[in-house]
Amino acid sequence: MYPQRELILLAARKAVLRQSIARRRDQCAVDTVRVMKPLELLDRALILWRRIPPLVKLTAIPLGLLVIKRTVFPQRKINILGPLLRWGSILFGTMRSLNPPSKKGSEAAR
Repeated sequence: MYPQRELILLAARKAVLRQSIARRRDQCAVDTVRVMKPLELLDRALILWRRIPPLVKLTAIPLGLLVIKRTVFPQRKINILGPLLRWGSILFGTMRSLNPPSKKGSEAAR
């Protein structure tokens, strides 16, 4: 059907094509690993964030903003007691309203 010379040329082209495909596959694997590293770190951070209790999350954001504010706009003295007294009662009341007392004690009395 095909002359021998054409079959040899097709086999050589096929070998070159297979080598090119193998190189591209290897490069794709390397690129995938490079792209996935930041996503892996983000996934780990998300898992860590989900393990943190809600009360800590509620206080972490204002404290983080306070730290950023203090680093960007430094002041001579740091007054932590004033804001703590101001916002502490609000946070405490919010947490009490989010976690109502359990009904086990009132059910046991019946």
